[in-house]
Amino acid sequence: MTGIPKVVMIVGAVIFIIGFLMQFISFGKLPGDIVIKKGNSTIFFPIVTSIILSVLLTLILFVINRLK
Repeated sequence: MTGIPKVVMIVGAVIFIIGFLMQFISFGKLPGDIVIKKGNSTIFFPIVTSIILSVLLTLILFVINRLK
């Protein structure tokens, strides 16, 4: 049970860092994200944003796994 507090602290730190960086980086408005506007409705497909977030989370989880 000694590993759970360490994991919770690391996850909290990662969430804090991501929240801080999102103030300066405009996710969701990247080239490659698809926006369809018809009339008064808008459909948004954040394809590139999803890929970037997936790669970042994969790297973060890889580093956390290597620290164990």
